[in-house]
Amino acid sequence: MSKGNFIQVFEYQKIRYDANGDFKSHHFDSMVLYNEKNQSKHFTVIHKGIQFNSYVGVIQIGGLTIEILPKADNDISHSEEQKKKWQGVLLNMLRVCKHITVDNVSETNLSKRYNSILEVYFEMYLNEVESLVKRGLIKKYRRVQSNQLALRGKLLFSQNIQKNIVHKERFYCEHQIYDKEHLLHLILLRGLKVLDSLISSHLKDKLNRLLFEFYDYKEININATHFDKINLERKSLPYQKAVDIAKMLILNYSPNLNSGNDNMLTLLFDMNKLWEEYIYRILQKHKPEGYRVNFQNKTSFWEHKTIRPDILIASDTNEIFVIDTKWKIVDSRNPSDDDLKQMFTYNLHWEAEKSMLLYPKINQEDSKFGVYHFDGLEKKCKLGFVSIVDNGIRRSENIVLEIMEKLK
Repeated sequence: MSKGNFIQVFEYQKIRYDANGDFKSHHFDSMVLYNEKNQSKHFTVIHKGIQFNSYVGVIQIGGLTIEILPKADNDISHSEEQKKKWQGVLLNMLRVCKHITVDNVSETNLSKRYNSILEVYFEMYLNEVESLVKRGLIKKYRRVQSNQLALRGKLLFSQNIQKNIVHKERFYCEHQIYDKEHLLHLILLRGLKVLDSLISSHLKDKLNRLLFEFYDYKEININATHFDKINLERKSLPYQKAVDIAKMLILNYSPNLNSGNDNMLTLLFDMNKLWEEYIYRILQKHKPEGYRVNFQNKTSFWEHKTIRPDILIASDTNEIFVIDTKWKIVDSRNPSDDDLKQMFTYNLHWEAEKSMLLYPKINQEDSKFGVYHFDGLEKKCKLGFVSIVDNGIRRSENIVLEIMEKLK
């Protein structure tokens, strides 16, 4: 399960702390506090341990990294080969869904470069900041308040009386400065400082070089409201990706949780939502000629309630198909009543003759299109299963061809 301070587990797997393992009681305490702050949605607390659920990704607590991988097969060995394969699947799905950008890496060899998906985000961020430094950090106007020996900008009367009642020769003013120490760079600096508390790898040298570029900037506590103030214009547009990654790192970072020495960073993704978005994006990219693909078509259903199928596919001949994705293992002969009722509603509302529940494939076979018995309406639904791995990561265009074939 572990290599040094790195533990890999699969979704729904359990880990427990003991004196000899890498997962210690203080790690457990930090995760319990984190879970309580997040409505216990990311995992379940068990006796002396944690059971993961449908959230995958990575948790770093102090020097320990826990990577949670998706899994859709019958192999219960939890071997290193299995972990490498499903880490590659997760990286590829994050790449396709644009949660990460990895240059010059194909779908089939994506898993060969990185020890942990967290390392991907760290490297992405450092590369983005390095690119901005090489391009030249931009200057912006910012407002400051300070004591001046000459009136500059706007005199702040009440503060001037408080601060300069003795020094009549000074003026407490608000004025503009045009320099590099503005909010964009303070956010980038905070992102680098978060990494400084977490990185102990080959990326440390690059991090130290970049921190030197910001050595004389003041540090402030960055929160969500600071990101709301960001308005990128033409000159600052190249900062978009770096700011996005900084936001993810900063807002998911919990320093000194439980008043100990454990800094905590969590990057977790709901596998159900990731599977849904992945299927949509590959359908959108590789859809056959004459088809349109729409995502999450929310519409009014009853009073203030809405319904939203995952994916709608429409042909130029006005055929409509509904796909609802489910990241769970089911028997092809035993769909849930709730799922079937949900799909019938979609069929009616969007006037679709056919709908499909799409699951990851282990060894199930697709069901036939079953007919709903309702007032003579010819509405059909089936269970479809698609594999995303073969000998390696399966090519997305082949998955799309298979999905379209299932709808016939």
